[in-house]
Amino acid sequence: MRSLVVKLSLVFLLVSLIGIALVAFFASRVSASEFSNYADAQSDSVLINQLANYYEVNGSWDNIERIGIGGIGPNSEQVRPFAVVDTQGQVVLGGLGQTMGNRVPRGWLNRGIPVEVDGQEVGQIIFAESRGRGMMMAPPRNDFTERVNRAIFLAALGATAVSLIIGVVLARSLTKPLQEITQATQAVAQGNLTQQVPVRSDDELGRLATSFNQMSADLAQSRDLRRQMTADIAHDLRTPLSLILGHAEALSDGVLPPTPETFDVIHDEARRLNRLVEDLRLLSLAEAGELSLATRPVLPQSLLERAVVAHSPTAQQKQIELVLNAPPDLPEVIVDPDRMAQVLDNLVANALRYTPENGRIQLSARQNHAAVQLKVQDSGPGMDDAELAHVFDRFYRGDRSRQRHDGGSGLGLAIARSIVVAHNGRIWAESVPGQGAAFIIELPLAIS
Repeated sequence: MRSLVVKLSLVFLLVSLIGIALVAFFASRVSASEFSNYADAQSDSVLINQLANYYEVNGSWDNIERIGIGGIGPNSEQVRPFAVVDTQGQVVLGGLGQTMGNRVPRGWLNRGIPVEVDGQEVGQIIFAESRGRGMMMAPPRNDFTERVNRAIFLAALGATAVSLIIGVVLARSLTKPLQEITQATQAVAQGNLTQQVPVRSDDELGRLATSFNQMSADLAQSRDLRRQMTADIAHDLRTPLSLILGHAEALSDGVLPPTPETFDVIHDEARRLNRLVEDLRLLSLAEAGELSLATRPVLPQSLLERAVVAHSPTAQQKQIELVLNAPPDLPEVIVDPDRMAQVLDNLVANALRYTPENGRIQLSARQNHAAVQLKVQDSGPGMDDAELAHVFDRFYRGDRSRQRHDGGSGLGLAIARSIVVAHNGRIWAESVPGQGAAFIIELPLAIS
């Protein structure tokens, strides 16, 4: 059962059915027993009246065994379930193992029911002790009603007790996963991000536990990424700072001559440091949703042409063919041209970095339903699935063949993704190892 509502409904139905079954069971058992007693009491009352009438008519108990009182004929050998004695305790109608003329034990007389004629006792009728007869008989109808009502009351108490037990069991089964999640949440609040809770069902509580486990895993991963990013930032800042400080101290101590080459090294490292700081600022603005965009309708072909023109000199130096393949009739997209140029610059620069000499980079565009896709395809070494999963992470370093060699900040693809997302678009990478990599940007069409 995958729904907590269904489980609760079935449990409530089960409790109701158990209560009804208990009431019906106890009421039927006691009612049947009490009805039997009621019928016996009625029969006994008739029997006592018959005995009283016989004595009143005959004036004695003589020959009473011949008239078949109690349904037993004079020739029957069946032992009667009762015996009748006179006022002296002598048996006048045999039964219960006693024959006529015998005197019954004195204790029997204490449980006999008197037979009266005109207010005077003329004998007693003694029933089997197992019947629980006394000297006085309560009114059969009142006794029957009282016992049935008591049976229904006891059945209701039993049903309540069973319902309470089931309720406690259900409450424990529901609160146990909630208690586990509460304890795990408190542990996460204290900084322990490795907490996991067992998933005990497929209902809402099970899905809650699964979501908590996923959240805990994501938090742990974010913590690890943050630590890694901090270490990468510290490393990338330390390298140019060390070079700048080293050259400055060497110039101050006279170890290095104040030549243009020395100042060029200091200037290049300062520019690299400035670029890293600017990339971090841009990335933080984009991820916070505070990146300002001056959007307007732009033809996709013009965006690609701009990227080709900007990177053609570098491509020619590396003897890499830079190809543009974009139909001129593609519909316009709403973008900030400068920000989108920055994205394409990152992608093309990345392709140039990993494409060998005499390689090929193709920039293309096509319409895909209500969007336009811009694609940068290189002929480099490509990436495996593990690299594709992290290629847009900040400071991610994959295989050695795809390491940065030109002083890049390691934030280019992360910035590209943030800018594309800010344009309500999406970006992803496709690659087969040894067959190059493709980065695809999908942007929504301009609405007239």
